Amino acid sequence: MTTVLIADDNSVVRAVVREMLTGDLQVVAEAANGAEALRLARLHRPDVTLLDHRMPVRDGLSVVGAISVHSRVLMLTRSADDRTVLDAVRSGAIGFLVHGQFGPAELLHAVRAVAGGESHLSPSAARVLVSAVRAAPARLGLSQREAEVMDLIARGLSNGDIAATLVLSSKTVENHVNRIFAKLGVTSRTGAIRRWRT
Repeated sequence: MTTVLIADDNSVVRAVVREMLTGDLQVVAEAANGAEALRLARLHRPDVTLLDHRMPVRDGLSVVGAISVHSRVLMLTRSADDRTVLDAVRSGAIGFLVHGQFGPAELLHAVRAVAGGESHLSPSAARVLVSAVRAAPARLGLSQREAEVMDLIARGLSNGDIAATLVLSSKTVENHVNRIFAKLGVTSRTGAIRRWRT
């Protein structure tokens, strides 16, 4: 059974999505704002969190990183502007569906794919990511593993959380962080994040 948390401030949307999630998918909780979504993700540790972008108290983008420590995040939102898609993925979302661009069958496929660690994107979100990759400079000389660690640093994760996420020892993560700082020419996490996001 794949467990799911639905986070959307629109109760009608939550009800429709809940009705679509059939078979081996079980909705364990629902949230109407980002703060509640984070609390419920910590409590239930669902396999997948369906997270809206615009919500009261805390919006979806402000909690993606923290939720992704406990659950794989699939953004399920009405907004597919470039900044929203890029910020969501950089913060930890591994899927992005846009209302009006998917039906029940695709939603079921997307939830199962994300639960298994695979990405799933609506066409408009995929276009944004492809364009960003083509336009992006080289990853500042970091190795693939260092880039993974840096992405997690940018999401606000501690060395301990990074070690748990990547299944590495704390010492290995510390070594990666030191090499990242050296390659980026910075002395702090804040400086590294600023350099990484420019």
